Amino acid sequence: MKQDEQLDIQDDEIIAKAFKGSIIAFAVIGVCALIIWLFTRDSSEVNTVANNIAVETPKTVSIDTTRVPPNATFEDISDSAGIKFIHNNGATGDKLLPETMGGGVAFFDYNNDGFQDLLLVNSNDWNENSDSPKSSITLYKNQNGKHFVDVSNELGLTQQFYGMGVAIADYDGDGDGDIFITAVGHNLLLRNDNSYFTDVTKSAAVEGRQNEWSTSAAFFDADNDGDLDLFVANYVDWNRDIDFEVDYQLTGIGRAYGPPTNFAGQFARFYLNQGDGRFIDYSAQSGIQITSPELKKAIGKSLAIRPIDINNDQLIDLVVANDTVQNFVFENKGNGHFSEVAEIIGLAFDRNGHATGAMGIDAAWYLNDNTLGFAIGNFANEMTSFYVGETESSYFSDQAIIDGIGPASRKALTFGVLFFDFDLDGYTDLFQANGHVESEINRVQSSQQYKQASQLFWNCGPTCNKPFINLELAADNPLANPMVGRGASFADIDNDGDLDLAITQIAGPARLLINQQNSNHQWLQIKLSQAGLNRDAIGAKVTLLLSSGEVLTRDIMPSRSYLSQVPAIAYFGLGSSPKIDAITITWPDGVKQSIDNNIALNKLHVISR
Repeated sequence: MKQDEQLDIQDDEIIAKAFKGSIIAFAVIGVCALIIWLFTRDSSEVNTVANNIAVETPKTVSIDTTRVPPNATFEDISDSAGIKFIHNNGATGDKLLPETMGGGVAFFDYNNDGFQDLLLVNSNDWNENSDSPKSSITLYKNQNGKHFVDVSNELGLTQQFYGMGVAIADYDGDGDGDIFITAVGHNLLLRNDNSYFTDVTKSAAVEGRQNEWSTSAAFFDADNDGDLDLFVANYVDWNRDIDFEVDYQLTGIGRAYGPPTNFAGQFARFYLNQGDGRFIDYSAQSGIQITSPELKKAIGKSLAIRPIDINNDQLIDLVVANDTVQNFVFENKGNGHFSEVAEIIGLAFDRNGHATGAMGIDAAWYLNDNTLGFAIGNFANEMTSFYVGETESSYFSDQAIIDGIGPASRKALTFGVLFFDFDLDGYTDLFQANGHVESEINRVQSSQQYKQASQLFWNCGPTCNKPFINLELAADNPLANPMVGRGASFADIDNDGDLDLAITQIAGPARLLINQQNSNHQWLQIKLSQAGLNRDAIGAKVTLLLSSGEVLTRDIMPSRSYLSQVPAIAYFGLGSSPKIDAITITWPDGVKQSIDNNIALNKLHVISR
């Protein structure tokens, strides 16, 4: 079936479901109206009907009408800051699937000077004999928060390959961040040796196989032994010959970039850290190799991963976004073993029981209580999935429509997704980097564009009608500038307390957006440090108890979004005049530590143990 026919059918299905949903909604409203009438009519009539049994008046929910969406004041400083990176997807007209997918971005302080540096992953020309001088890794040193300089060559980052994503962690515990790059083909591990990067891929045994297409990756302590293990998501079984055999076509265009439905899946890889610089491939024993019941072949088509302790048992679980097949949730059973439970707990499919074209993922305790939400960016004409549950709950449900994300996200094709508090009011907002995969999509579907604006959903909080509001962006707002968005990351690049953005795009320049919000809200940043091979305490939780009774929780987990990483720092916005009653750190080994509630605000604190 052609893609335009598929999209038209999908649109009809969505409209039909919406119509059916409307009928159900009207029925529910009618029942609710009857119930309200029964409970609010004259009390004497109620007493007559109820035989003098007292009827309790239903409690009403107070809707906060004083919360006004702020302006999203970001400034594009890419050019003035010296960011000259342009993504090269190697496209020459053959329409090869990997050309639509890269590349990753990460903020991390590689030289420990207190400023977050910027790393960008490039792909490359397909021709192995290309004389292109471009490295597939570009590292920009942050000089003062306003200007960056390319230090790739002088730091040993000269490798050329078809790059995809990035994971950053101090896996050897020597105090500086190491780099793992995923690729179409062999992956790459670069050890940070006093700000020079040494290729240790083969000695660490994490290169994968030449026929694998790796996407997102994550370092985390899977077995609570104090060192960082590595999960690598793989996408589909791909090579040039398979792509031409599939020969995807669009009516009126000819050969086009197709969906992954006609490509076989690939198993992810899981590596256990041996504590001496080496890893062992524990994929087969770990329980992450999920096969189809009929064919006994890999079904995963994984693009993004969000490690998080989803059930509060002090073991990091893995939530994996899969493209056009069910998502995975690998519940950590300890000792490097996992059980796949996504369908059981409600994260496998969307609200209609369908698999989606899932791209990026992030998670947050977005209502300042124990309510946990997972946002997964999906393909065009599919709403962003927003799975909501509670820590220690056994089930999540897709509340994209209820919470205000669904309708506004339907037309977008979303890759990078991030929860971050852009206005420092204490509630995590949702950012989406959007862009289609087919450059000529508008010729066959008028509602779609190749380049698309980003989206920022402001979190209004639990007392609003809907928590999330899609901000209307002015035409001159850089977020409204259409682009073919892919990876996205955040960091406080100028150390002023608010969070700035970096976004990559296919075959185009990376964009660096500085946050110019002027809310005068207070803030707090906490970086953790501990002895051993997990120096940055990846997997820890930091919780603030405010005098209002709200609980702000952040986890130290760099892996999120799409192919990308954020710093290993807990970022908190605190609103106008907060009083912090308590700060609790739950370290990766489960030990809890309380911090003096007189901690100074509006600064970054390094807390060690």
